[in-house]
Amino acid sequence: MTTVIEVNNLLLTAHHGVMPQERTVGNIFDITVHVHYPFEQAMRSDDVNHTLNYAILVDLVKEVMSVPSFLLENVVYRLRKRILAEFPEVRGGMIRLAKLNPPIPSSQLGSVAVKIQW
Repeated sequence: MTTVIEVNNLLLTAHHGVMPQERTVGNIFDITVHVHYPFEQAMRSDDVNHTLNYAILVDLVKEVMSVPSFLLENVVYRLRKRILAEFPEVRGGMIRLAKLNPPIPSSQLGSVAVKIQW
C-alpha cells in the first residue's frame, strides 16, 4: 500500500527571484507537497500522533518560504531538506513550487515552476 500525505496549492507571498523588484515587492507562490509516509497505524488508531500532521508540514513550508532565495531550485532543495529532517519516516515525495506572476516582459504566462521528486 502506498500512503501519501498531500498539501495542495498552498498560496504564499514570498521574496524569491533574481530581479531586485521580486526581492523587494515579492510574488505569490503556489506550493504543492506530497510525502510518502507510513500512516497505517494512524488508520487503525485514529490518533494524530501516529501520522504526519499536515498542519505542522504547512508551518514548515511557511518558515522555509520566508527566507528569500534567488532560485526556486534552492527553495525546493531547502524544503526537501527540512521535511526529511523534521519527518525522518518520509520515504519519498514531490514538491512543486510555482511563481504565479513571473516578471517576464510581453508574455501572458500563468506561472513558472520547479518540481522535485524523490
